[in-house]
This record gives sequence, C-alpha cells and structure tokens, in this order.
Amino acid sequence: MERTNYCGLINSSYIGKKITAFGWVHSRRDHGGVVFIDLRDREGVLQVVFQPENKEVFSTAEKLRSEFVLKVSGTVRKRPEGTVNPNLFSGEVEVVAEELVIINQAPGLPFEISDYTETSEEMRLKYRYLDLRRPAVQKNFILRHKMLQKIRQHLSDTGFLEIETPFLTKSTPEGARDFLVPSRMNQGNYFALPQSPQLFKQILMVSGFDKYFQIVRCFRDEDLRADRQPEFTQVDLEMSFVDENDVMGVIEGLLAVVFKEALGKEIKTPFLRMPYSEAMLRFGSDKPDTRFALEISDLTQELKNCGFKVFNSVASSGGVIRAICAPYGDKFSRSEIEDLTQFVAQYGAKGLAWMKVTDKGPESNIVKFFSADELAAIQNKLGSKPGDLLLFLADSADVAAQGLGALRLKIAKQLGLIPKDKFEFLWVVDFPLLEWDNEENRWNAMHHPFTSPKLEDIPLLDSVSDRAAGSRIRARAYDIILNGTELGGGSIRIHREEVQEKIFSTLNIGKEDAREKFGFLLDALTYGAPPHGGIALGFDRFCALLLGEESIREVIAFPKTQKATCPLSGAPGQVSPRQLRELGIKTGK
Repeated sequence: MERTNYCGLINSSYIGKKITAFGWVHSRRDHGGVVFIDLRDREGVLQVVFQPENKEVFSTAEKLRSEFVLKVSGTVRKRPEGTVNPNLFSGEVEVVAEELVIINQAPGLPFEISDYTETSEEMRLKYRYLDLRRPAVQKNFILRHKMLQKIRQHLSDTGFLEIETPFLTKSTPEGARDFLVPSRMNQGNYFALPQSPQLFKQILMVSGFDKYFQIVRCFRDEDLRADRQPEFTQVDLEMSFVDENDVMGVIEGLLAVVFKEALGKEIKTPFLRMPYSEAMLRFGSDKPDTRFALEISDLTQELKNCGFKVFNSVASSGGVIRAICAPYGDKFSRSEIEDLTQFVAQYGAKGLAWMKVTDKGPESNIVKFFSADELAAIQNKLGSKPGDLLLFLADSADVAAQGLGALRLKIAKQLGLIPKDKFEFLWVVDFPLLEWDNEENRWNAMHHPFTSPKLEDIPLLDSVSDRAAGSRIRARAYDIILNGTELGGGSIRIHREEVQEKIFSTLNIGKEDAREKFGFLLDALTYGAPPHGGIALGFDRFCALLLGEESIREVIAFPKTQKATCPLSGAPGQVSPRQLRELGIKTGK
C-alpha cells in the first residue's frame, strides 16, 4: 500500500522521513497564510502543514473542508516549541505537505464529526456511516474487536472447537417471540431465526464434541430497551462431563484474560457465589449490584407484634417487613419521599413508611407506634446513625424484594453512591427450578425445560402438587453478574430420559406436545447423551459495561431503534406483491 502508516501512529521515529498518509479532514485552520489540517483515520489524527511556498499544493489546501478524503505526502518534522500536544501519540510531530490529492469531497454535514456532538440518536443512526467516524465510537469497535480476538484465542487454546449452528431452524418456545421466515420451497411452512443455539449445542454434546463455542447472532422479537436489540451477539459454549464448578471456572478464566489483554486490568478470581435466596433478600434482585451498600434488612421478627397496624397485619398474614437505610437523609424532603412512595408503587407496593434518624433517635409520624426496644432493634439491624433515612416496605416477599431492590438502585444513583471505575463480578446460584404461574395455574421453568434439578432435589418432582415442595426444587443453574447486570447465564442440562419426562410432566407438557416441539433433541438424548452443561454471555452488553456506555446500541455497528427500525436502511420495509405470491402469502390489502 502507498500509505506509510496510520495517521495516529506517525510519531517522532518518523522525523526527517517522507511519508504518505490517507484520511479525512477532521479540522482546518488558517494561521497567517499557513494552512493546518488535522488528518484523521481510525488510529487518530496527524497535523499537516501547507506552506505558501508550495503554491500548487497550498492553493488546493485552501479549498479543503471537513470530511474531504485526502492523500497527503510530505516530510515529518518536530512541531515548533510550545505546540506539542501531549494527549496525542502523534502530538510531537507534523507533516510538511509536498503533495496533496483530494480523493473525494463532502457536502455540508448533518452534524459535526466530534466526540461532543449533541445530535439526536435518530439522526446519528440515520447517518450512521458519519457517526461511526467519530473517534470515541471507533474506539468502542476497536476494543470490541480486541475482546472478540482474545475470547476466540483463549477458548481455542483451552480445547474448545468453534462450530456454527443454523440460522434457519424450527420455531421452539423459548420465552420470547420468534422471527419467522416463510419458506418458498415448502409453502405454508416457516423457519424461525434462533433465539439461542440451545438445542443444537446440546446435540453437539451428544455428537461427541465435548467442548464447543460459538460467537453467534441471536434473534428475539421483543419490546426493546437500552440493553436489548432484536438481533444481538452472544458468546455461547457447552462442555461435556462437567459440573457447575467446571463451567464457572472456564468463564472466570476467560473473563480474567479478556480484562487483562483488552483493558490491562486484573480481576480477582474466583468470583463470589451467592444463592438466589440471599440475593433476593439482601438486594431485592437476582442480579445484585454489590458495588455499594444500601442492603435490604428483614425486620419481620422484630416488628411482627408492633403497634403499627400496617406492619402488624402484613406480618400476621404471612408477609414481610423489610427496610433499607439511606445516608444523607437530610437531602430528602417530604415531597421527595412521597415521590419514592410513588416509585415503589410501580412494583405493586401499597405504601412506603419512613423515619429520619436524629441525635435523639428516629423521628416521623409513625414513631409513636413503636416501643423503645423496637426502635432500638430497628437501628441496630439497619446499622443506622444520625442523618440516615430509614425506608420500610411491608408486603409479600416478592413485592418487598422488587420494590426495595429498585429503590436502592434509584437512591444510589441519586446520591452518587455507585463507583464508576469498579468492576464487581459474582455468581448467583441455586435458583428455583420452577416458578408458579398464577394466571395459568401451573408451573413454568424458570430458565428452560432442559435445566437439570439439583440431584438431591429430584425426588421432590413427585410432590409438585404441593406448591411449597415445588418451590424448594433448586436448579443446577448459574448467572454471572457484573455491576448489577446479568452478563450471562447457563446450567447443567438434563441428560437422562426419565428425568426429562418428569420435568415435562411437571410443566404440563404432554408427550405429543414435547415431541412436536423438541422431538429431534429428545431423540438425540436417547442415544448415549453425556452429562453436559454450558453458558451464554451477552457480548454486546459486556462491551457496553466495559466501556461505560448506557446503551448496547453504542457498541453495535448498525443497531435498531427502540421501535425496532433501522433509520439508515429504512428496514423493515414493504416487499413487492410478486415476492409475496412466490411465498404463498396473502395479505388483507
């Protein structure tokens, strides 16, 4: 190539040498008859000087505008004293242009190619090819590339085989809607785009590939949020002859390598392991953010006989009384506390009681209903001190967990209690295998119907008509959490036919129904299936967390909006009547 090196990589080692660089005009400055530009490519910018002595080149340089594409040749020299930019790798040098070719021009831009642009996301996505030129955005994708390479290298070095699985497959129930693809050759039938490679990776284990991985695209037709896209990437792996500790150990080793090689950071392993029940009690979430305190405390035993009728009635009817202790209580006015009450109402809470701790003890309009011993017990359990705000929620265990779990996050953000530069991993384990569906009046699988129960809990499958017994069955499942976000999840799978049949029976899936939905996997499992398990990591979410981005759209080259549209291409769009006829599809139009 004619290019000597990237613009951002030209440094003092090139002084005195003639180089050729290609790039875009990032900025142009005219200083007393001398024209300067910053020439930009993916590695950074290079200052180029156009001197009037070189009349032809200088005349062309005067025509340059933002985002013109150039070829520049010239000699590298040290920048004059006082003009060195220590923030740039190329900041000690500049190029005195001797040749200039305008390869292409650009019209006025819809927004500035700058890391500080305040353009709307809709506009950025419409002109994504311009947005992707911004240095901060390109850095995201350079890091994403490095992470992918380290993942592939590490898994390959540890004996995993990268094997692809189909995009066009059969629709199976996996929790979200499938994207369907009509078949032209088999009219009236449809492929589905995979929500995950779950069934195929289990079949690979039956096939004898004992260590599989894939960096795979997955598809889910669901309502979108900042951390969801209709198409996304996950790091998917499966292993044979393993237990939970083996899978978790592989992931801890993988994450440690990615952090060290891509970010230059050391992370401590093994990660903390927290049972699901403990996570829900202390943090009100199965993806707890442990970077800050504000833990939830249970006060049911201490307050079940108190004089406050609301607490008393909830406790006597089988509910719970739980609370959090927030610092800087004096920052919360009565109206702000009322706003917090409205906030927890979104999670089904009927109210939020509060006390402010002063040098004289707790104060609020409900303090009078509690004895001195009960008030002391509250403060002791919550570890409160003067200036703290105590917030109580009395309700069912589920509502109390969800309400206070969301409230602790809201308050932590409001008070700035969450450290920005801290990465805290943990595993949540011992999930319930089943969850009760009140509307359908039956059990559902909390993860998927191929998750194995704990071996010691398998006998409880014969007693699931007793909801208390069913709720005690634990899954051999595990979720990896980073800073309060679920990075991925997996489980040890069922490999014995009789256990799978019990699970289907528990989930009210009949034999014919099971064969219709999962027949090819069930057949495979009868042919000597080894014990196996795996996990899938949300790669887009992982990248966003490492880069401190709020939305995964910032780490996906061509993402969809929250309405699942692509402003750049106009997708989804109409198709011609002829295309529909070929597929045997009739519309109501």
